Amino acid sequence: MGSKQFTKPGNGLLSIRVMNLDPVLRVRALSFLRLVAKARNYLALTKPRVMSLVVFTAVVTLALTPGHVAPIVGVSTIVCIAIGAGAAGALNMWYDADVDALMTRTAARPIPVGQVSAEGALAFGLVMAAISVLALGAITNIAAAGLLAFTIFFYVAVYTVWLKRSTPQSIVIGGAAGASPPLIVWISVTGQLGLEPLLLFLIVVFWTPPHFWALSLNRASDYRRARIPALPAVSGQGETTRQILIYTFLLVPISLLPWLFGFAAAFYAVVAVTSGTTMLVLALRLRRGGIARREAANQLFAFSICYVILLFGALLVEKVVFT
Repeated sequence: MGSKQFTKPGNGLLSIRVMNLDPVLRVRALSFLRLVAKARNYLALTKPRVMSLVVFTAVVTLALTPGHVAPIVGVSTIVCIAIGAGAAGALNMWYDADVDALMTRTAARPIPVGQVSAEGALAFGLVMAAISVLALGAITNIAAAGLLAFTIFFYVAVYTVWLKRSTPQSIVIGGAAGASPPLIVWISVTGQLGLEPLLLFLIVVFWTPPHFWALSLNRASDYRRARIPALPAVSGQGETTRQILIYTFLLVPISLLPWLFGFAAAFYAVVAVTSGTTMLVLALRLRRGGIARREAANQLFAFSICYVILLFGALLVEKVVFT
């Protein structure tokens, strides 16, 4: 028999050529492709790129915790944080499906295009949230599980449902949810809160506004169409770039706090100053504006991701190489 192409349902133009298959095998192959496509659609609900950064900060914090960490505690903490972050992402997409459909950047997400039902996304998010919290509480301690539960609640109920649709400063407050993994890890391992994770939490909190506003600056029309009061849509480019510069300026000395308090060494300080200065230069360039403002916003957004990786990576290198 000749060849026949099966197109993957869901996202795709991906096709697989199946040669010389009888009808039963063709049905099985098509069923498998549908299952893979469905799994990918549900995985997309978890916002994998956001989750990867959350997991990275959690892994670095785990390496920095004092004393011996039992493997079951360490692995379970990271996995539960990843599942919890995915749950928050799925619940965010469930609630925001209406506005996602109106925005170019999010219109292709699984719910707006009909690849996942709203009910399916809600159930998926709630089940993942319950699993992550219950497992963390059973394996580590109730305090860590409680903080994870509060983080998921804060991101979904406070940020997504309330702040995002009511104030242009939503990301300033809502960013605390994305900054919580160091706190959760530390409590999970030590049973108490320490200065070190609070400093890491503070860094991510002040990093989040310039990171997000650099992304949203070139998408102000999207936010206006969806009636989301993001800062660029409400206050314009001038005010947005001013606040980006303010938060970036504050971020540089805040990033040095781990070194000033003796939590980090000279290598981290050098990386913090160098990367912080680079981010500040990019923020200044964005503030100056002109015809290159769109490019400057994209460069700042891209480097802001590298900034977190460099900062936390420097802490990890000091722990692994210099200790």
